[in-house]
Amino acid sequence: MKDFYRAINWNKLEDQIDKATWEKLTEQFWLDTRIPLSNDLPDWRKFDDTNREVVAHVFGGLTLLDTVQSQDGMDSLMKDIRTQHERAVLNNIQFMESVHAKSYSSIFSTLNTPREIEDIFDWTHTNKYLQYKANKIANIYQTGTPLEKKVASVFLETFLFYSGFYTPLYWLGHNKLANVGEIIKLILRDESVHGTYIGYKFQLGFNELDEEQQSKLLSWVYELLYDLYDNEEKYTHELYDAVGWTEKVLAFLRYNANKALMNLGFDALFPDTVDDVDPVVMNGISTSTSNHDFFSQVGNGYLLGDVEPMSDEDYNIGL
Repeated sequence: MKDFYRAINWNKLEDQIDKATWEKLTEQFWLDTRIPLSNDLPDWRKFDDTNREVVAHVFGGLTLLDTVQSQDGMDSLMKDIRTQHERAVLNNIQFMESVHAKSYSSIFSTLNTPREIEDIFDWTHTNKYLQYKANKIANIYQTGTPLEKKVASVFLETFLFYSGFYTPLYWLGHNKLANVGEIIKLILRDESVHGTYIGYKFQLGFNELDEEQQSKLLSWVYELLYDLYDNEEKYTHELYDAVGWTEKVLAFLRYNANKALMNLGFDALFPDTVDDVDPVVMNGISTSTSNHDFFSQVGNGYLLGDVEPMSDEDYNIGL
């Protein structure tokens, strides 16, 4: 039992980045209930069964990964905080990961029947590639070192989510499922901050290691990425072969794997750049906020802070 508790003092900071990140995240606060998803039903009804299945499965996968992050990831990272303020930031991130997971259920309840929703979750719980990456990340959270846990978190936030994000961004770029796309843009903006912040905290710890320890950890990082990418490649084929998007999705994944490495302070592994990514998908990311009905339901324009279009630089917010 503790005999002394220290009150958190936001007027005395050990790391200014904690406060900057807290302010960024609270400015971006949002809830799925404010997005009029039912407005996407006319688009959804025009989709064929194959495209509907792709949408359903990618959101099932995203739900699982956000569940891992909210239930296991942030709890794990909180055991190794450097400052009291870092715990507050991680609490915020944990809550928003739960918001993300709930948002996918809101999409399901709007677009799918109860039986279809059941089938989606059955698929999510039995897909071997999806379960592999969820278990791989969760095992690191449970048994890894503090720095290994941060690597797992950044790889999840900045890389593994993106096989799922491709689909709604693709349709958003084609002016379809615009409100679903609004939710994904909000999630993307959160994840860009999460990945950059946790990557920054990783770099602080990594720079305290000696040269031999750094070399050993760096080898582990790249081995993990190779393993995850190998699995992600198989997962992507299973998701996208039927619609012919596989190669474009893989380029998007490699581009974001490089972004994850950059968040950790390391060099890119893959040759892919933004020029290799489908411009329609990048346009989906970059589209400025949509304003819906001002008096009732709104898109991401209702946020407390100023909303700006996302750009390539937004993957690294300059913490």
